[in-house]
Amino acid sequence: MSEIIKEIMKYLPADKISEAAFEAANIVLYTKDADFFLNNNGVIKQVVDAIKKRVELRPDPSVTLDMEKAEKEIRAIIPEEAGIDQVLFDPQRSQVVIEAEKPGLAIGKQGAFLRDIRAKTLWVPLIKRKPAIRSKLIENVRAVLYQHSDYRRKFLDKVGHRIYDGWMREKKNEWVRVSYLGGARQVGRSCMLLQTPESRILLDCGINVASDTEAYPYLEAPEFDIKQLDAVIVSHSHMDHVGFVPYLFKYGYRGPVYCTAPTRDVSALMQLDLIKIAKNDGKEPPYSADDVKEQVKHTITLDYEEVTDITPDVRITLYNAGHILGSAMVHLHVGNGLHNLLYTGDLKYGFTQLLDPAVTRFPRLETLMIESTYGGKECLSPSRQESEDKFVAIITDTIQAGGKVLVPTLGSGRAQEVLVIIENAIRNKKLSDELKVFIDGMVWDITAIHTAYPEFLNSNVRKQIFHKDQNPFLSPVFKEVGSVKERKQIVEETGPCLILATSGMLVGGPSVEYLKMLGENPKNTLIFVTYQGEGSLGRRIQRGMHEINMGSMAKPEMLNIRMRIETVEGFSGHSPRKELLNFVHRCDPRPKKVLVNHGENTRCLDLASSIHKAYRIETIAPKNLETIRVK
Repeated sequence: MSEIIKEIMKYLPADKISEAAFEAANIVLYTKDADFFLNNNGVIKQVVDAIKKRVELRPDPSVTLDMEKAEKEIRAIIPEEAGIDQVLFDPQRSQVVIEAEKPGLAIGKQGAFLRDIRAKTLWVPLIKRKPAIRSKLIENVRAVLYQHSDYRRKFLDKVGHRIYDGWMREKKNEWVRVSYLGGARQVGRSCMLLQTPESRILLDCGINVASDTEAYPYLEAPEFDIKQLDAVIVSHSHMDHVGFVPYLFKYGYRGPVYCTAPTRDVSALMQLDLIKIAKNDGKEPPYSADDVKEQVKHTITLDYEEVTDITPDVRITLYNAGHILGSAMVHLHVGNGLHNLLYTGDLKYGFTQLLDPAVTRFPRLETLMIESTYGGKECLSPSRQESEDKFVAIITDTIQAGGKVLVPTLGSGRAQEVLVIIENAIRNKKLSDELKVFIDGMVWDITAIHTAYPEFLNSNVRKQIFHKDQNPFLSPVFKEVGSVKERKQIVEETGPCLILATSGMLVGGPSVEYLKMLGENPKNTLIFVTYQGEGSLGRRIQRGMHEINMGSMAKPEMLNIRMRIETVEGFSGHSPRKELLNFVHRCDPRPKKVLVNHGENTRCLDLASSIHKAYRIETIAPKNLETIRVK
């Protein structure tokens, strides 16, 4: 037994605790004594105050009420107007998740109903808001977790032992290094290995979807050994950051993956879609659905600003990055005050329709790892209003001319941003309420996930989601496309309309199918609203290529693109150059060293140079396979 649990037991009556276990960095105590569970006279609070760790007391699974009887009791206690939907039991951990349309009514005045449930069932109730849009994926993710409840309990306990049982490696001196296995001076396959005397931690593990030759991180680099990997931290759910994580599980990794709950859910959806697209294109996917399931089983979700130990010498805190739903900047506190590092992932330091701007205040900070997607001197972004006005004007022109508008979009982030912009424009009479808007690909599933996690959205959208008649995602204008047959009907039988489809770079998915059907008609318009990666079909079209081979070299299918091509800047979830510089300026405390990554070569160098000149901070724009000693 770890020393920390021995320390805890000193504060507790020995006959009251049936088992003590870890849930990663948290400590859970189980008791068979119902009275002690319901009223322990502040003993648990004393323990928390003494050891400064999260400690939770739960009833032993053997004393909880039978699940069927417990559900009846729960439904009898919580008033009907709370709108209870699903009641999901996690029997190994004595917890029950109760989904309700109105969580406040389910909780009761000062938690009265929760106390009743605990007293009458001896289950620990957790209230969650019922999503405004049903998501099959969220249900499947939860099913995986509850079906493997016994495995999860053992896995979380094992993670806790790694954190608390002390050092495994011989400590000779103190140092911190970052090795770039991908995402250095490029956009795509972000993957950094953080090494300390005790820990090996991977920051993101993505795929460059726009490249056939440089798609995957350099996991064959001598620094990386999957057998020594302690943890993976995922900043957000875009494929260039999370797309290769299941591959680690394919090759035997069974450690924790840390991220926010929305990132876990959207990542699984995106990875399953990658498998589907690869198979449809006749390619071998890099991993299977079973590997994605293993990733979900091993994911530990954290809220923003929740501090947790992940190894004996590394503590992390996730902060809002403002990029997409659940996107996080990762603050790493190494050693006992040895070094503090912030990895921004992708960040947006400005207001959007969906999210609050990235956070700039941190407890301590010495090294900053910042993205530079739009960090170049040429990256001047128009104002938000100019971008929205231009977008609406292009749609109006095309519809009036009898054409169709195709907007290829990332399933997560940009799509929901565009949906809110369209809904606002219709509500404010800038677009006709008779406009037909079709949504194809993963957009609808990911939009459903947005409604399941309103606490990650800004206050304006959050309030709207709580009222069905104001929820922008439930506008009757939006129609989900469910089949290839419907896709053809939209193109051949429907008049002027707007189509939102994945993928955003035209590298597979329904957006490519629409392009094939709409591309040769000059009445139609293609609007790019997201970054187009180097080598992607979207980038080639954006640069003016009109003759495109949509088949193979053996069986060419030439497409002569005659539709109007437009790019609307300003909707990006990435900060433009000015915002990136402002973010560094506002960082509190100011970093002593800045590593610039996630940008094309010249943009990384431009931003690094500008930060150095403006703030006299040491800056580096590393290359892939370089290792930087930060301490």
